[in-house]
Amino acid sequence: PSVTSSEEQSEGQRSTLECSTPYVCPWSDIVLHWQGHDPRVSEVSGHIQLDTSGVNLTSTFSWKDNSKKLLCEVSHGSRKASTEVVLQVRHAPKDTQVSLSPSSGNIGVGDAVTLSCEVGSSHPPVASYHWYKDGVAVGTERVLALRGVRREDHGSYHCEAQNALGTGVSPAVTVRVFSAEISASPAAEVSEGTATTLSCDVPGREGHPEELTYTWYKNSAWLKEGPAHTLLFPAVTAGDAGYYSCKVTNSQGSDTAQAIGLSVTYPPRIPTLTLFQETQGGRLVIVRCTVDSHPPATLAISHDGTVLATSGVQVALSQRLSVTTSRNSLRLEIRDAGARDSGNYSCNASNVHGNASATKVLVTRAAELLIQPSAEVPEGTAVTLTCVGTGDTAEEPLYTWYRNGRRLQESSFPTLQFPSVHGDDAGAFQCQVRSRNGSDTSEAVPLRVLYPPRQPVLSSFLQSQGGRLGIIQCSVESDPKSNLTLRRGDDVIACTRGCPQATNPRVHVSRSYNSLKVEIRDVVVEDEGVYVCQAGNSLGSTRASVDFQA
Repeated sequence: PSVTSSEEQSEGQRSTLECSTPYVCPWSDIVLHWQGHDPRVSEVSGHIQLDTSGVNLTSTFSWKDNSKKLLCEVSHGSRKASTEVVLQVRHAPKDTQVSLSPSSGNIGVGDAVTLSCEVGSSHPPVASYHWYKDGVAVGTERVLALRGVRREDHGSYHCEAQNALGTGVSPAVTVRVFSAEISASPAAEVSEGTATTLSCDVPGREGHPEELTYTWYKNSAWLKEGPAHTLLFPAVTAGDAGYYSCKVTNSQGSDTAQAIGLSVTYPPRIPTLTLFQETQGGRLVIVRCTVDSHPPATLAISHDGTVLATSGVQVALSQRLSVTTSRNSLRLEIRDAGARDSGNYSCNASNVHGNASATKVLVTRAAELLIQPSAEVPEGTAVTLTCVGTGDTAEEPLYTWYRNGRRLQESSFPTLQFPSVHGDDAGAFQCQVRSRNGSDTSEAVPLRVLYPPRQPVLSSFLQSQGGRLGIIQCSVESDPKSNLTLRRGDDVIACTRGCPQATNPRVHVSRSYNSLKVEIRDVVVEDEGVYVCQAGNSLGSTRASVDFQA
């Protein structure tokens, strides 16, 4: 048979295909028919002419019929002959889909993602492609490549494939960028007491297909974990300041947000004001003020209402004053301090959020005691003690000296001299300055004299009542402390430090400052002999001996 039809069919339009034979056999069992068509939308009609016979197939073809094969067959008994027709149905792109790669797992920032526009059928072929993200055009190639994904790439993507007959639109596909990020509301720097919220979000959190778990950290230390993506501070405090991060976890993995710094501003707390008066090396008063605040406070130190120093714009300083400043700290040094510097010292701290102050009273001593060359000297050194006082310049003051609370001497000279100081001269010294304006006594200042051990005092005693008990005791005077060693011949019996414990169970040793006591129980003849006690420190050594008889 022969088939007559248009080369191409149009989708949705009724078309007729004619199958015919160049002969007519009206009384035979020859059959002419169509195969492969859909009888629900097709009609088949036969016709006979004088020299031909034929059968027509009228149908409405869809895009799914494109490239479909139809068969017109003539049969006579078991003998058959056929002609094949391949349908060419013109239609717009159909079954348009987006293929996402990778198709599983979390997509993180920096990953590579490709989206392909796949068309099930198109005749004529697709002429152009168009990509859209959240309704905005983003590409014109069949494949949309996202190299180095950003958080901003999260969204809904679809593609359109177009040919001369129309456009095929794909269903939207969501590209989920799994990237955690923290935000602070109302801001990352807030005033103390402000209601503050930290939110940990991944793009599309509200539409995420599975439940997410949030783990919060403060200064890298675990804080809390659960389904809540927010961290709430109903009234933030200074202690809440720090660096916060969060880790978001789903079934595919996790991502940790970069830490965000929460800064809490607050007014100055009560300042810490310290007053110090140096009694050695000069008449020096140190006033130091520190405070806790954010932002840093401006500090000012005042004396009886007069500002002496500030951490802001510097005031004019006298030659006796020097100032050192650092963050939330102010230090004032007053040289050649005297009675005029006594009084109320205040520190005021202020920032944009408020102010606070503290006050202390300083009573400067009119008399101070200085020791030269040092308050700790070797025996034999020339030492001078000087009593420095404000005294009445119109009247010669009197100076009274005390050692360990006992009066030594009184004169009009402000010095007490030891041309060659001895160990017995050591003690706590004070001086008193008297004038018609009154008197003042310095603080006690210790003088330490270093000397080698004196001759040790070594004694022995034998007690026969209640058992034979021998006691040998050695004591010495020295500064610094001496190490005492008791020997009999070449044998070390005991020492105050650095020798082995006594192994003789009859020997008991007692130690104290510059003293060593040895008790020998059940004394026998072998315990008799000459015992030597040696005393030594860094300045020298000496010894003494005793003959112990049982």
